[in-house]
Amino acid sequence: MSSAPRRPWSGPAEAFAVLSVVRVPAASSARGVLPWAPLVGLVLGALATAVGWLGGRYASPLVGAVLAVVVLAALTRGLHLDGLADTADGLGPLRGRERALQVMRAGDVGPFGVATLVLTLLLQVACTAQLLGVDGGWLALPAAVVGARVAMAGTGLAGAPIAEGSTLGAAVAGTVSRRWLAGSVVVSLAAVVAVVLATGHGWGRAGALVGATALGWLAAGALRRRAEARLGGVNGDVMGAMGEVTATVTLLAAAVLVG
Repeated sequence: MSSAPRRPWSGPAEAFAVLSVVRVPAASSARGVLPWAPLVGLVLGALATAVGWLGGRYASPLVGAVLAVVVLAALTRGLHLDGLADTADGLGPLRGRERALQVMRAGDVGPFGVATLVLTLLLQVACTAQLLGVDGGWLALPAAVVGARVAMAGTGLAGAPIAEGSTLGAAVAGTVSRRWLAGSVVVSLAAVVAVVLATGHGWGRAGALVGATALGWLAAGALRRRAEARLGGVNGDVMGAMGEVTATVTLLAAAVLVG
């Protein structure tokens, strides 16, 4: 029996249903989660950036930064932060593959996970505050959030190793084509350049943000290779961790290059 035809909006609906607090009618399939993750990042990034910009304008850059990070965590239900903590617990201490996967599935955050989570949030707030204090620095925020979802989408390529026992990993395996991922990379970088130029900040600023985004992707790639070596592949926690690492490194690089 053939499956029911997919509606045009099924993919975005599935992505928002899984990757955000937005409740939208979505099929039980997870096929659209990773291909449309960058769209989710665009919407969430725009909202967090708006809140951060307003906080920075009417209070202080630090207040704006805290608000932006809090809003983003709330809009994602803290899902990616939880994945970061679990991944840190699984990859950090010296333990075998089976034990690492068991620790990650347990969901209890250990000392290594807590330390990683706290330091990451502090770094995100500090870098965001630095950027909000610079003319046009806010542009790095949506670039970081969208770039994080592009990095996550890369785990859905056909043939990408999936960690044993990963339900989400198995559900999204092979859902992203190389052409789609390449298009997401090109479109996201082109959008960064277009917005920077449209706001009058010049090619130098555009190049800095493109470079910062690329560094974020390199960091995510390093984490993915580490996960494949230790866990045998990626799972839902690693996907979330890759998103957080990408965003954090992008913000850090932007703070250095722009701030």
